Amino acid sequence: MPIRVLIADDHNMVRMGLREMLSLSPDVTVVAEACDGKEAVALFREHRPDVAILDIRMPEATGVQAIEAIRAEFPTARLIAMSNYEGDEDIYRAIRAGAKAYLFKSVGGEDLLATLTAVHEGRQWLAPDVASRLAERVGAPSLTPRELDVLKEMARGSGNSAIATALGISHETVKVHVKRILDKLGADTRSQAISTALQKGIVHLD
Repeated sequence: MPIRVLIADDHNMVRMGLREMLSLSPDVTVVAEACDGKEAVALFREHRPDVAILDIRMPEATGVQAIEAIRAEFPTARLIAMSNYEGDEDIYRAIRAGAKAYLFKSVGGEDLLATLTAVHEGRQWLAPDVASRLAERVGAPSLTPRELDVLKEMARGSGNSAIATALGISHETVKVHVKRILDKLGADTRSQAISTALQKGIVHLD
């Protein structure tokens, strides 16, 4: 029996490209396509594919949220996260949510099929560059939810007073959070911290 696959991505051209690459193998068939995270969960429930490939940045629900929802309902679901983002945090969130593999959208057909086969067999499949990024993230200190809120406001260009107003906390509390963020990210300045956070995928500007 062919491997039954669900593809979830909000860009039609990406779904088309994945479908064409998967069609290179007679052992694979695409049974459903979703254009957002909410639809991905619904279609997974309807079709019960052997493997699902999910973009981590989608409307309605992100790929990570979709992975969490699918795994909560189907604990043995075999899922592959895919993205243009190469940040440590993006990879970490996807794997922590339950993805068995993480692919960049620049992946070739041969690597895509190799990953699909491995995940279908129940194995975790991480390319060396992805594995090294994940290992680096696992060993790094994590930001608290409040620190992440402050960092997001910093990335939007907000000063301490604006952050305090937006989050309903005192100016002094913001200063404490900013200092801790800089320490955890190994940054000397706010701009350096924001640059590091964007590079690692801790926050996104879109």
